[in-house]
Amino acid sequence: MNKLKKKNIQDLLEKKDVTLKRTLTGFDLIMLGVGAIIGTGIFILPGTVAALHAGPGIVYSFIIAAIVCSFAAMCYSEFASSVPITGSAYTYSYTVFGEVVAWIVAWALVLEYGLASASVATGWSAYFVSLLEGLQVHIPTALTGPYNPQEGTYINLPAIIIVLALAFLLTAGIRESNRLNRIMVFIKVGVILLFIVVGVFYVRPENWQPFMPYGWNGVFSGAALVFFAYLGFDAVSAAAEEVKNPQKNMPIGIIGSLLICTGLYIAVSLVLTGMVTYTDLNVSDPVSFAMEMVNQDWIAGFVSLGAITGMITVILVLLYGGTRLLFALGRDQLLPKSMSKLNAKDTPVLSTWIFAILIAFCAGFIPLSKLAEMTNMGTLLAFTIVSIGVLFLRRNPDIPTGGFKVPLFPIIPILSFVLCIFLIAQLSLQTLIASGIWFLIGILIYLVYGKQHSLMNHK
Repeated sequence: MNKLKKKNIQDLLEKKDVTLKRTLTGFDLIMLGVGAIIGTGIFILPGTVAALHAGPGIVYSFIIAAIVCSFAAMCYSEFASSVPITGSAYTYSYTVFGEVVAWIVAWALVLEYGLASASVATGWSAYFVSLLEGLQVHIPTALTGPYNPQEGTYINLPAIIIVLALAFLLTAGIRESNRLNRIMVFIKVGVILLFIVVGVFYVRPENWQPFMPYGWNGVFSGAALVFFAYLGFDAVSAAAEEVKNPQKNMPIGIIGSLLICTGLYIAVSLVLTGMVTYTDLNVSDPVSFAMEMVNQDWIAGFVSLGAITGMITVILVLLYGGTRLLFALGRDQLLPKSMSKLNAKDTPVLSTWIFAILIAFCAGFIPLSKLAEMTNMGTLLAFTIVSIGVLFLRRNPDIPTGGFKVPLFPIIPILSFVLCIFLIAQLSLQTLIASGIWFLIGILIYLVYGKQHSLMNHK
């Protein structure tokens, strides 16, 4: 059956009709990865996880989560260096499992990129409104939150504006977007390093006692939570078609960004729990709070600025990943072909604006707190497919040689697969049901449109 056909890797690599220009370097990819990963995970998550689950042992939680993520990252790196085509896990699935599985993975990634972008935009809005209030600039309450008449909010205008502004930036071209991303990454990493350098002088070792107040169970529970602080590195693989020398640079970007972020997470967690007793860290802004506790209010202000900047880069990279996914779906005609149309800057304009408008609507009107966990479902499903897919990729005689290879094969891909399935099993029943409904909608769209129009029907 045509819909079960797999894409030939050589056909993909030799595709000449609609392609993106290769302009990105390994350093650019690391900046994209750091831009996507470091956001709410470093400015918010360490406090609540340390206070309620792991204590100072959150350091171990971050290390465990990083190891799990690194397994998936290596699988992504092998695919990205072997099949340097835009579409991320969707394209990889197409080459080893066929169209149906590829569509399900694509639908999962739309869920991940979309809800994650909208959630971060909502968080950014809260920080931005707070910053303006500190400058005595007040936005009407009705315009500062999703539709909730009981709290007097009707539309989250700042969240809508930031999403649409970043969409406009993306339409200007990947070089321009990457340039701004690089500047903002340097700002937020600089702010984090400032916190570490200043905060280390206020560390009191007695605050680390006991180091694991909730035992190893607390550490593992914390790892399951902070695992999601690493999400975003997979969006780097969406840039594969725009990378110079992808066989070398894709692994550098994916694994390099993961290593840098792990180091920063560990350092921030150590300093944070050393400055303030872990039981006092259950606050929405633990990093700023710690600086205020030692009377370093001016640094607390810089931290808030870093948080705002950090969230912008997360939205930008997730938005970028989603638009490239829609571009790939349009090029394969599983969605209308117009989704793959490029402008003079070699940017898929229609894909960018459709995705951005949908995200802006969600961020502006829908309370996402109950749906945020669905982001994890989409991500973990993609990780699962990519991990097991490497086993099939190795068996393909057409695979190019000289790219990155997962070490300790097949142990690491199998471990990654098992661990991702385990984490999916930890999701709530409500999330699993909601995700099931989402995938049912996706299958219906495929049956009604994608199955009929797919390019595979013409082969």
